[in-house]
Amino acid sequence: MPSPAIWQKSSFSGVDGSHNCLEVAADGGTVHIREGDRPQEIVAIGPAALRDFVLGVKAGEFDQPGA
Repeated sequence: MPSPAIWQKSSFSGVDGSHNCLEVAADGGTVHIREGDRPQEIVAIGPAALRDFVLGVKAGEFDQPGA
């Protein structure tokens, strides 16, 4: 984990002070992801696994009809 971590969030998160967003920080070969409203809970993932996950989301692999 970068020390101190340089967290980035989407420009779509707004500027209203809301913590309702995802934040990302990179540390060498690891990507760290956290929710702005729960910064103590961090998920670490490799770049290839993150890429595969994002491609799966875009392809609708996680869509649940009727859910």
